[in-house]
Amino acid sequence: MNTNDTVNLRVFLLEEARGDLLPWAAQAAAAERFSLSLAEVEETALEMGLLPARYQRNRETISTGQQLQLFRSRVVVIGCGGLGGYLIEELARLGVGELVCIDPDVFEEHNLNRQLLSAPAALGLAKVEVAAARVRAVNPAVTVSPRKAAFTRDTGPELLCGATVVMDGLDNFPARIELIETCRDMAIPLVHGAIGGWYGRVASQLPGDDISHLVAGLQGTAKGVEATFGNPSFTPAVVASLQVAEACKIILGQGHTLRHRLLFINLLDMKVEEIRFRPTPAVSP
Repeated sequence: MNTNDTVNLRVFLLEEARGDLLPWAAQAAAAERFSLSLAEVEETALEMGLLPARYQRNRETISTGQQLQLFRSRVVVIGCGGLGGYLIEELARLGVGELVCIDPDVFEEHNLNRQLLSAPAALGLAKVEVAAARVRAVNPAVTVSPRKAAFTRDTGPELLCGATVVMDGLDNFPARIELIETCRDMAIPLVHGAIGGWYGRVASQLPGDDISHLVAGLQGTAKGVEATFGNPSFTPAVVASLQVAEACKIILGQGHTLRHRLLFINLLDMKVEEIRFRPTPAVSP
């Protein structure tokens, strides 16, 4: 945009704002009037101290300046199934500006009991494409990049490039080990989550750390505890929500993260156990 267009956009947004809130209709009108994307309008509004009205229930927890931080972040979600569907939904509604959704699979009938993005009409469709459509439906200002690919040590550096935070939505431990090691080597914060039956766990790996020892003992079984205990609908929702809270804190530099701690969630007995562990320093490749 040239200087005059930028000034005109800012004047328009100020005129359409209701106090410091920018209604969705005004955001959409500005995008059409000035031939901009909804993301470009949202960033300008946040820079001006105007809060898109969709986030007004965030404001007692997340300031407008922090909302801009979230908007300027890039979060990569590895796996778009049980955990991944909830991760994607919550991150988009939170206002994370760019989501990269990675998964090689299509929806199958056994996904229907717990995977938020699955539905009979989606059977046979690529999970990443359904995820992208969902993000565009619930928050069109979010830029979403679907990648129908498997995460491996070889593909990792390209898939994770530019990530602010990486979210672990995987369902097999060999790939999870590779994700942990790749994030370690690239010094990218990782929020780990795992589920099985009534149980789940969450931990964070920040640059300089290595949490591979937390899951190293499970490398021998590809599907791990999920294959043994299955997964009901509620476990991924709980664990994914805790992961998104962790990602939000990491992006904003706020609160106490799960660095050097692991939460073990027992929904059968409604207990949460905190396990503290000694830091394991990352080893340069």
